[in-house]
Formats: sequence, C-alpha cells, structure tokens
Amino acid sequence: MAQRTVTIASSVGLHARPAALFVEKASSSGLDVEIARPGEDPVDATSILGVMALGAKHGEEVVLTAEGDGADAALDELVALLATDLDAE
Repeated sequence: MAQRTVTIASSVGLHARPAALFVEKASSSGLDVEIARPGEDPVDATSILGVMALGAKHGEEVVLTAEGDGADAALDELVALLATDLDAE
C-alpha cells in the first residue's frame, strides 16, 4: 500500500471546489484511495461527502493511501493537487 502526507494549500481547505476537484481526480485513478487526518479514521477519497466531512483546513496535513497498480503515481498526482491553492485558479 502506497502512502503520502501532504499539507492542504487551498485557503478554504478541502471544501467545495477543492474537494470536488480532489474527488474527481481520486475517482479517475480507478484505485482504492483513502484520505485521513493524522490519527483519525480514513474516508473514501472518491466520496465528496466523506472528503468534506473530514473537515481538513488550510495548512493541515492529511495522509493519502492507495492500493493497486499505479498507486504511487496516482498519489503523486493527488499530492500535487492538494499542495496547490485550488481557489486561486
């Protein structure tokens, strides 16, 4: 299982547009991807409700995990997405 830790760059955290873009990217990977705040239970990264309920705010770290062929590459793309201020685009 591949794992990455990333700091949320979007000023509103993982809410609204950033969450939707993240879920879309996670879903397109075709892998089982989960996201969690450190020390908390992970949620399905392809669930908009799960990701928004996570309540990850700007500057907080989240842990991403994925399983399957191409998991490392998929997580690298998701990390790059979360490390970008998606509200500035």
